[in-house]
Amino acid sequence: MSNLQMKEAALIYLDRSGGLQKFLDDCKYYNDSKQSYAVYRFSILINPSDVAELDAELGNHILHQPLKAAQVFQSVCFIAVKTLSLIGQLQTETQINIVLKLTHLPPLPSYSLDLCEFPLDYTSQRFYMMQGIVIAMTTVTKYTQGARFLCSDEACPLSKGFQYIRVHVPGATESATVRNDFLCNLCSSPLQEDRKFRVLGDKQIVEIITTKALHAFRGYSDNQPFRFQSLTIFLRDESVNKMNIGNEYKIIGIPTCVKTSQTAVCIEANSIAFCNPKVPSGISDSFRCLLSLTSSSCWKFTAILANSFASQIVPPGTYNLLKLCLLMSLVQTSDRNKKLEDCLDILIITSDTLLVDRLLNFSINLVPRGIHHPVSTEIFPTLSRNKYGTGAVSIQAGTALLAKGGICFIGDLASYKKDKLEQLQSVVESRSITVYIPGKKFGDDIDQQMTFPVQCSFWSFVDMDSSSRRNMQKTNALIGQMDCSLIPANLLEAFVLLINCNESSPCHPLLPTVHHTLKKAIDPEGLLYIASKQFTTEDFEKLLAFAKNLNVEFSVEAERMIHGYYLASRRIRTDSKCGSKLSSSALKYLVSLSEAHARLNLRNKVLKEDVLIAALLFETSLTLKYGATVFCVAPNAVFPFELYNEENLEQRDMYLTQCQQQLQQFIATYGPGTPVFASDE
Repeated sequence: MSNLQMKEAALIYLDRSGGLQKFLDDCKYYNDSKQSYAVYRFSILINPSDVAELDAELGNHILHQPLKAAQVFQSVCFIAVKTLSLIGQLQTETQINIVLKLTHLPPLPSYSLDLCEFPLDYTSQRFYMMQGIVIAMTTVTKYTQGARFLCSDEACPLSKGFQYIRVHVPGATESATVRNDFLCNLCSSPLQEDRKFRVLGDKQIVEIITTKALHAFRGYSDNQPFRFQSLTIFLRDESVNKMNIGNEYKIIGIPTCVKTSQTAVCIEANSIAFCNPKVPSGISDSFRCLLSLTSSSCWKFTAILANSFASQIVPPGTYNLLKLCLLMSLVQTSDRNKKLEDCLDILIITSDTLLVDRLLNFSINLVPRGIHHPVSTEIFPTLSRNKYGTGAVSIQAGTALLAKGGICFIGDLASYKKDKLEQLQSVVESRSITVYIPGKKFGDDIDQQMTFPVQCSFWSFVDMDSSSRRNMQKTNALIGQMDCSLIPANLLEAFVLLINCNESSPCHPLLPTVHHTLKKAIDPEGLLYIASKQFTTEDFEKLLAFAKNLNVEFSVEAERMIHGYYLASRRIRTDSKCGSKLSSSALKYLVSLSEAHARLNLRNKVLKEDVLIAALLFETSLTLKYGATVFCVAPNAVFPFELYNEENLEQRDMYLTQCQQQLQQFIATYGPGTPVFASDE
């Protein structure tokens, strides 16, 4: 009686949810094909809450005994097919393969699987929800959905018909569905597969790690030990190719124990959903107050941000140019699928690699996907053989794909060999990486290739103070140009921002840094400055999380200025022999820099004041790469004065206003003649 009630409830649910109409459409497809199958597969979308309200016992079966629940729906569907003559070729109930696709699970701890906890439950054969980031995936291969077996004894009644049907169930290997040691229940003769009735499906294997595991790739440890391991997910049929490396997903599936060459806990995925990030509600009161006090200026707020940023690492007022660039790069990261041109790559020339390394390590921890590349691993995807013996190639993510929507800090460029630097240059220029899969090496007849977008900003530095580098440095031929001959020229051009942080540069005052280091040695946990108390690390995290989600648009004046500067700068840096030193992507970088400054000011509109900061930063980088030109920008143009008080901020605003007038004069002299730009320009 209980089973009959569940069947009635299943039929009512199918009718109410629209699943019955989908089932009829699927039956019509099978019937029109005029082909006999060993297994007819039907996917049914299930809302557990609706089912539980309709029939508590059936809802309980779906959540805790999904295989038995599938049998209930299998029986209902078989009766419907036979009663309504929906599929003429169907003979037995076992030929119907029901796959229940759950929309969600109850938001209770008992239905959640934490990848950091041990041991994982793989014995209950029920649904769990887990969340993780894809770190590896295989190519798509085939598996057996179902097969027909016949008794080898022709005199046996079971040597015909569809009495022996093998169907894949969660956790089963290929050998569990198809092998040669099955025996007939009637006469004990060996069973033989009727191969022409075998039904194949698509299969893909991915590996995920919990988001907490990314803390292992951060630049510092908070001394809180934790355990994590990757978890293998089996995707089948319509779930194949629904996951991308680097993305975070919520997965509903059944944990199982797979025994191949090694025993491992895996998940048979049932449904997959992309994790949408939470949008922050706002900024801290301290920054809200500061924004109000500086509302009369378009430059003061970001100046104070840069001045007080990372006061735990460097004293306020030092490395302001670098800190502003770091904040602008951080604010261009995104938790969603960002535009590739939003990335702001930074290369730092320094003689104090230890301090710069600490500063960059501190900064990447302010965004969810800030990763410090471990030297022992690969930056970009690599290939390996799949450990589950499916014949598929496993593509390992690499640090750059794991840092999707964030920052990939790759350390000292000098630690990489020539081939890695060439690969880095290619990726930074194209914002994609192509993985070639040789067929012969991995047991396939056909070579394949897969292309992945690289959606992160790269940070790196070069130590120009070592003895070997000092001996190799050449005399600069152009004013303002740095000797960067140790860095491949094409790679140097690929980085948006080149920043000089040597002792002789204005952004590297030595004495305050020495005092800071000594104070930190005495009191490592102490807050040495008022700025550290006014604007905490959590305040900066909230600010960046809010600012990077702002949608910005250009004002007419800003758009006119940015195009004018780009064309003017391109013209004066063009010669008859080498052509233009500005690539076509330079305009995208200028747009991204302008947007970053506007976002950092918590504005939705890009103003010409934002374009000025973008132009000064960009021109400073160009000067270091190629030398000064007619539009001569001082190395400390963005921060010409030390910011001790309100008067210094006013002086900076007056200086930047003069720079804006010079920029407009430069555009008027060397830029396009009209506000409407010709297509050839």
